[in-house]
Amino acid sequence: VQLQASGGGLVQPGGSLRLSCTGSGVAFSNYVIGWFRQAPGKEREYVGATRHSIGTSYYAASVRGRFTISRDNGKNTVFLQMNSLKSEDTAVYYCALSVSRLIVSSLPDSGNYDYWGQGTLVTVSS
Repeated sequence: VQLQASGGGLVQPGGSLRLSCTGSGVAFSNYVIGWFRQAPGKEREYVGATRHSIGTSYYAASVRGRFTISRDNGKNTVFLQMNSLKSEDTAVYYCALSVSRLIVSSLPDSGNYDYWGQGTLVTVSS
């Protein structure tokens, strides 16, 4: 199983970016896909997750209303649309996959994810 996160870059405050997480060796539609981020000098932080093929997504309070997770199961890809970006959103963003059927309260725990992508850097700065 391999995950590849892409789409990061430099964006001004208030701008938007869309990150992609593409997988090989596994059918995304069957699993939970989570997004996490790690800012310099800080611990890894949960951003949000989408559960199985239903596509229901959940978000951390810090990004709710600004970020949206969506799936394209046919392309084995999950997207993280980030709008109204702030400087505090600057971080390396990771996607991760869990082979377990996680309940909602378990989604934010990075220890519940089995496979990780390499991360993509998002810098929000003027």
